[in-house]
Amino acid sequence: MDLSKKIMYNLNSILIVALLFVLILLANEGGYWLGHYFQTRTDEDVKNHTNTIQAGTLGLLALILGFTFNMALQRYNSRSEAVIDEANAIGTALLRTQLLPQPYDSLTHAQLQKYITLRLAVSNTGTASVDELQRLNQETRKLQNEIWISAVKAARLDPRPVTTGYFISSLNGMIDTYGLRNAALQMHVPEIILYLLFIVFAMSGALMGYASGLGRKRTTLPTMTMSFLICLVVFIIIDLDRPKRGIIKVKQESMQQLQQE
Repeated sequence: MDLSKKIMYNLNSILIVALLFVLILLANEGGYWLGHYFQTRTDEDVKNHTNTIQAGTLGLLALILGFTFNMALQRYNSRSEAVIDEANAIGTALLRTQLLPQPYDSLTHAQLQKYITLRLAVSNTGTASVDELQRLNQETRKLQNEIWISAVKAARLDPRPVTTGYFISSLNGMIDTYGLRNAALQMHVPEIILYLLFIVFAMSGALMGYASGLGRKRTTLPTMTMSFLICLVVFIIIDLDRPKRGIIKVKQESMQQLQQE
């Protein structure tokens, strides 16, 4: 699915978590009053059975949280590795421009510096800015074609594989890493998993409230504390899944070092 058509991805992560926290509190409150209504109509067996179901639901919630967190973390690591791989590929191509005959050595070097600037611009552009990203990607592909044309012209002057051939090989690698990095940017936790997580979260809150309503005293503070901690984990999951819009961003030091060199 296109990112521009995703509901969750286009919403602020803090707003999502705030709404989720309110939802869990409402579910807990509704569950409490329902449990309070049936308090005098239940016995100890029903209460014990309710507590067992509550523990099982919380275990299911913990399982889905761990699964989703691991999925988001793997995608974040893939994006980080893709940046490093692309920077290494561009760096290799930059070094091998010295093997090209004049004037293509200086020409391709200048083109690659411009290429680095474009790739950094993509990194600093939010994924929600679809039009801007499309424009930058078009410019990048156009520049790739210009660099390739320069390499072909250089090969005609110097067809030796240990000079121009080495540069063309590194240029192929650079173009490959471009595609891999773009693919990594499109990898996100499926929204259906987040919806499932939120549903289980709300049901867990309702069951906690219901179990509390069946008892004589209400455990408000522990319930709110647990709900807040779970919402915090959900926030980290969503933030990891948004490499350009969240607090936790993919570092671009390797690409920035190339630009400075």
